[in-house]
Amino acid sequence: MTEQVVQKLRSDARDNRDRILEVAREAFAVEGLDVPMREVARRAEVGVATLYRRFPTKEALLTAAFAEQMAVCIAIVDEGLTVGDPWEGFCLVVEKLLVVHALDRGFARALTSQYPRIFDFADGRDRTMRALLKLMARAKAAGDLRKDVVLEDLVLAMMANEGIRADSPDMRVAASRRFAALMIQSFRARPTPTPLPPAVRLPLFIRG
Repeated sequence: MTEQVVQKLRSDARDNRDRILEVAREAFAVEGLDVPMREVARRAEVGVATLYRRFPTKEALLTAAFAEQMAVCIAIVDEGLTVGDPWEGFCLVVEKLLVVHALDRGFARALTSQYPRIFDFADGRDRTMRALLKLMARAKAAGDLRKDVVLEDLVLAMMANEGIRADSPDMRVAASRRFAALMIQSFRARPTPTPLPPAVRLPLFIRG
């Protein structure tokens, strides 16, 4: 086999992997984690065997597909820890994390569950949760965060935020920011009503 043929095969393999990941990211972001591997292969226009050669398990595919989002989440909580005012750092993290999750249903579900179980993803998730605990402790010590707020309350907010349905990504982001503002006001030890971001028209199912 010539060097040119080897390079061509390697290039084809990279193209297949990139296409699989692109399709998987879009599918998981819009439809959640239940998209079957076979469906990912079909949309990527590769054989199922090719998909499993690149990603032996669905957990492996999810970990690779969500690597960028996990890095963004870690960067967000690290940014929050650098803010001098503990409450401002906490608020920044809550709003930015909810926006990230509103745009990617699959990643939101993966971050708040025990799935996938690949070490790299679980390690990033654990790091994010530990940083959130540190942010909460700082905000409580400063007297701004309610003493009875626990990490599960933030996870509950993320799960609720995942359910946002809107006609466009921009509308999902706007709705998520309003929801974050509502959550932040409920978390504050000394609530002071502040104007909310504009309301967003969402699809409502109301029986006549």
